[in-house]
Amino acid sequence: LATCCASESKRNAGFFPLMVDYRERTYAAGKIPGGFFKREGRPQEKEIITSRLIDRPIRPLFPEGYQDEVQVMVTVLSIDGENDTDIPAMIGGSCAVSLSSVPFDGPVGAVRIGKIEDKFIINPTFQELEKSEIDLVIAGKESGIVMLEGKSSEISEDTILEAFDIAKAVIEKIVKFQQNIVKKAGKEKITFTPPEVEDELKNKIADFAASKIYEVFKGALSKTERSKKLGNIKEEVLSNFIEVEEDEEKTAQIHLIINKLEKELLRKLVIEEGIRVDGRKPDELRQISCSNGLLPRTHGSGLFTKGETQSLCVVTLGNNRDQQIMDALSGEYKKNFMLHYNFPPYSVGEVKPERGVGRREIGHGLLAEKAIAPFLPDKEKFPYTIRLVSDILESNGSSSMATICAGSIALMDAGVPMKDIVVGVGMGIIGDVILSDMLGDEDYAGDMDFKVAGTKNGITAIQMDIKVSGISKEVLTRALHQAKNARLGTLGEIEKVISEPRESLSQYAPQMVNITIDPKKIGLLIGPGGKNIKSIQETTEAVIEVDDTGAVSISACSKENLDKAVEMVTLCTTDAEAGKVYEGTVKNVLDFGAFVEILPGKEGLVHISELADYRVNKVTDILNVGDKVKVKCLGIDDRGRIKLSRAKALLGDENN
Repeated sequence: LATCCASESKRNAGFFPLMVDYRERTYAAGKIPGGFFKREGRPQEKEIITSRLIDRPIRPLFPEGYQDEVQVMVTVLSIDGENDTDIPAMIGGSCAVSLSSVPFDGPVGAVRIGKIEDKFIINPTFQELEKSEIDLVIAGKESGIVMLEGKSSEISEDTILEAFDIAKAVIEKIVKFQQNIVKKAGKEKITFTPPEVEDELKNKIADFAASKIYEVFKGALSKTERSKKLGNIKEEVLSNFIEVEEDEEKTAQIHLIINKLEKELLRKLVIEEGIRVDGRKPDELRQISCSNGLLPRTHGSGLFTKGETQSLCVVTLGNNRDQQIMDALSGEYKKNFMLHYNFPPYSVGEVKPERGVGRREIGHGLLAEKAIAPFLPDKEKFPYTIRLVSDILESNGSSSMATICAGSIALMDAGVPMKDIVVGVGMGIIGDVILSDMLGDEDYAGDMDFKVAGTKNGITAIQMDIKVSGISKEVLTRALHQAKNARLGTLGEIEKVISEPRESLSQYAPQMVNITIDPKKIGLLIGPGGKNIKSIQETTEAVIEVDDTGAVSISACSKENLDKAVEMVTLCTTDAEAGKVYEGTVKNVLDFGAFVEILPGKEGLVHISELADYRVNKVTDILNVGDKVKVKCLGIDDRGRIKLSRAKALLGDENN
């Protein structure tokens, strides 16, 4: 179900208040929500990411200057468990807005493209996606693609371009499908006239401020210096062109004029002179510096600085209990790799309260997670749960890509055996000029925000948002190849600092190992009421987990404790062998003999006649409860009872 509502808002808000909410009803999958309240609560990651997928392609298609409040709500009412809901949600959101009276330059089509064994698949199922080399979500109009998002397993730029062509043909059909619906049921669009700007005032402000603004942009200043000088120019304009301070309408108009003027002049500098506001050429990267091992107590850390964008990434290694349990409509699953991205207000010199993680932070974190995840070791080889946290310390564009770079450094510093180094770069377009390593100001004035992550061999994650009507294949081709050069340049700088994972983990990281036992002996490991496994955990301070297949995960705070726990688990699941000597503990003493525990949970009887090589009158003359004693296993009878001998263990007589 997709709906669109609009209401008038105050003019001159300075932004377009579009709200997009995608929500899942658990009844859609025949499930009852977990938790105490048994009803849906705050949006989960899947819901937030899908909300962003719906928002990004439609937002640029509302008229410039339109500031009425618009809310698009998409609700999942039924799901088959085989197909993802995000593509229907994107199409439904576009269709709802197109049907409404809200001015909108749509509709927008969307499609997912997969690839299995050199064959492209349109809208693959969950099962097909598990085998697919790529998972690309592409949205667009008849005039061209407006959004691209996805992950892949080190694919080439040419594969992306092939998927682009296939998606374009499908999108055209979906757009026509929506257009037919709008013809039958669409409401008449309201007429929207952008706020008028007085030409005379606009020309006067341009004459007064244009040359000053242009010189600031040509000055190759830092973000702070540039912002300060532009702010001073704006204050000069306001003081010269506003006669009455309370004239809010004229003040808002002047702000609008100056903002447009700044955008036009920045574009002019790039298009006509091939110069960027920080003095770089279009394909030139900012200065890069990297370091690792900054924080002494963490398991791994990395700092990546590119110009005025800086990410600090920290790795924490945990055990299986630290995995994140994801309760999705398609079913419950566990994540053993989490990447969390934080964008504190101080990173852009702002003062505002922290109110939890926003949609942007979740989106950027998951994009970086998609890029890095394929190059982490398999769970069987590296059994740890990995949490990677990125704190953006300062930002002037491409902080999500800086996160990928800093994340690779931190993971290698932690000794995580990555298969390859993953890096990311932010690209932009102004006019027909493609910009590598885009700045925040260039993003604001540009036509495209394009993020590409990958290794030296190919692309692993990609995200593209277009602010114009669409992008051609020729422009995308140029952007992809320029992004590859930028990616390789970034990779070279990282390799100067760290080029491969450390050979050993941090001394502060938990020690962990996976072993396998016979599934029939799981009961022996656990013991009655969990007695055996609890005893091992208390003795070694280890965490032990076992599943139905016999896979046992053991983690401890030190290697000594880990080895002891592994030994005890092994002994606990080992059968007694006839003829073998064991060191056991006396658990009970009776008139006819003593019961000795030779393996965890396994006791045998030392008959009084087997206590010594002479006649023993009383068992307690030789053994008492709690004594440690060496005994030899004489055999195991048909009922599983173990017969032991202290005498033969002492004599070392293998023949008796």
